Amino acid sequence: MATSIITTDDLRDFKLELLDDIKKLLTKQSQGKLKKYLKSSEIRELLQISPGTLQNLRINGTLPYTKMGGIIFYDADEIQNVMLANRINHKTD
Repeated sequence: MATSIITTDDLRDFKLELLDDIKKLLTKQSQGKLKKYLKSSEIRELLQISPGTLQNLRINGTLPYTKMGGIIFYDADEIQNVMLANRINHKTD
């Protein structure tokens, strides 16, 4: 199995991409383009996570959801609140 080394530049790039995605989400929401309730596939695409990761986030209580008729829905506002609540700020001097 190949080993990958993650550098601080990789982490910085990831951070910038994630912040850009969040900004896009906030822009869509402020323009009323974001739906109130999202399906699992939409959340996976939005957060760029696998089905297993999404399931783990549900199981451990990180992402609140509603299940109706076998379909799982996520409240867009609650997803944004979770993202903000888990925000990490590193001070750089």
